[in-house]
Amino acid sequence: MLTKKQLDLLDFINKRMLKDGVPPSFDEMKDALDLRSKSGIHRLITALEERGFIRRLAHRARAIEIVKLPESLGGAPAGFRPQVIDGDRPDVAPSGAMQIAKGAIAELPLVGKIAAGRPIEAINDTPPGVMVPGQMVQGAGKHYALEVKGDSMIDAGINDGDVVVIRESSDAAEGDIVVAQVEGYEATLKRFRRRGGMIVLEAANPAYEPRVLPEGAVSVQGRLVGLIRTY
Repeated sequence: MLTKKQLDLLDFINKRMLKDGVPPSFDEMKDALDLRSKSGIHRLITALEERGFIRRLAHRARAIEIVKLPESLGGAPAGFRPQVIDGDRPDVAPSGAMQIAKGAIAELPLVGKIAAGRPIEAINDTPPGVMVPGQMVQGAGKHYALEVKGDSMIDAGINDGDVVVIRESSDAAEGDIVVAQVEGYEATLKRFRRRGGMIVLEAANPAYEPRVLPEGAVSVQGRLVGLIRTY
């Protein structure tokens, strides 16, 4: 059995996915259910997941799949029709651009778009590939690519529309540019710093304030190792 709030949230998510193809943001869920904070939404999402009505896709922010619906909502899932999302970049090529040796090419999955300051909407079911210089993926671990949307990292040489190459990692050194997931939901490309027991996600654009969060609220999903730009 679901509580009224759980049922209302599941209904809202389902209708938004039918209409737009992507789940609503936590802020939209909070407003729709007239809750004061997003922590209430976190609890409802967790309860729906524990009861098997939804599934959160690993390492993918704002990617919720409806597994089933109660009979009162039709008894069938809306289906997850993911669309890629949002990230960051600047207007000049970064210094030290890598020369691509002939034949030294690797193909990575382009799994979505990463936003600077906005959440990831969703990820492709069958991501296309992107060709990158083999030198970018010589380190240990899996690699993937994300398209950047936004301007919060322009001073780091990362422009809107760039493709960033990410090495999967759950940790980061001071000053690394990382894919950070916030509260298990929002994902963003930012510079990683520590301040006491807090994590600071720092933009490379003075128009954006740093985000200071408890360490437990931030999960590092990977570190930036390369960038591809098409003119």
